[in-house]
Amino acid sequence: MKYFDYAATCPLDREAAEIYIKAATEYYGNTSSLHDTGGQAKELLENCRSEIAQLLGVQKEGIYFTSGGSESNFLAIQSLLSTNLKTGKHIITSMAEHSSITSIMKKLIKEHLYEVTVLPLNPAGQIDIDEVKNAIRKDTILISIQHGNPEIGTLQPLEKIGRLCIENQILFHSDCIHTFGKTDIKQVAQVADSISISGHKFYGPKGIGAVYIHPRLNWQGYYPATTHEKGFRPGTVNVPAIAAMTVAAQKAGKYLNDHHSHYLRLRGAFLQVLEPIRKHYIVYHADASEQLPSTIGMRIKGIEGQLLMLECNRYGFAISTGSACQTGMQLPSKTMEALGITGKSAKEFIRISFGWETTVNDVQLLGNLIVKIVQDTCQS
Repeated sequence: MKYFDYAATCPLDREAAEIYIKAATEYYGNTSSLHDTGGQAKELLENCRSEIAQLLGVQKEGIYFTSGGSESNFLAIQSLLSTNLKTGKHIITSMAEHSSITSIMKKLIKEHLYEVTVLPLNPAGQIDIDEVKNAIRKDTILISIQHGNPEIGTLQPLEKIGRLCIENQILFHSDCIHTFGKTDIKQVAQVADSISISGHKFYGPKGIGAVYIHPRLNWQGYYPATTHEKGFRPGTVNVPAIAAMTVAAQKAGKYLNDHHSHYLRLRGAFLQVLEPIRKHYIVYHADASEQLPSTIGMRIKGIEGQLLMLECNRYGFAISTGSACQTGMQLPSKTMEALGITGKSAKEFIRISFGWETTVNDVQLLGNLIVKIVQDTCQS
């Protein structure tokens, strides 16, 4: 099977896997235990915290480890809302956020705790900064905008949004789960009050993630009487997974530029193969400087995305119809809806995403298959 769904999850890097085993067998103590075995695990944990902080360009005191991206987003939002930095009951977010964010917003609305303004994407798949300005109210206390769209790979103007937040004393959270390990997010970490990452998106283990919350904020823990991670979340800290995620993060950071160039080559090669059916498809993207080249979100006109995905799977190619968290619900892509694309057109969406192991030959084979499927469909 040729795998083209790296935006959903990545295989565990071999070096990270070796570190996982070593940590699980040699640093198995509970980090809260006061004996030497617990102390050794605690030392490894704090070294990992320092490394993740360095990769983000932030203070290690603001790093908290979680069970993954969804929990990271949930606890980050709850923590920011607990700070009482500013009085207000209004939040701004986007239509294309991950389900872990949208579910929080629905919960807050249902409980009549906050009003939420949800912004669409412009034709380039980005948040319009003027829309953000117009949405800000005197009682706006939080803005939550993802850094990179997981379905089409567009990057949002977070530095501009961050400056607006500072000017208006608004807290700012960004879901960086799709971008960490694929592009440098240090500038984002400088303007955001909190960001979230997830290990399995950059060749780390599943079930592990992290949150950065600016140490200046005096947040309150969502779970009462919790001691782990300074009260951020309950549960024994998963040191082996944290160590493995840290190794994967270091490796992703080390080869960031090489991987970016590789993805650009793959993207160009794939789209070149599709030239014979150019009039049949639409790729949704931003300018190259504001786009992750490893993620291609597109529609093949007249062919439902799920049918194309199944046909590709039949021939040994794994592609997707969007965010894995939406798969099986048979709902249109949230990104398509955010772009104003509805009905049958929205269900034509497919996503193709590359990894470190993907080759030019791989993408050419997939491209040729899609061309054949489209041409056969048009002739029938």
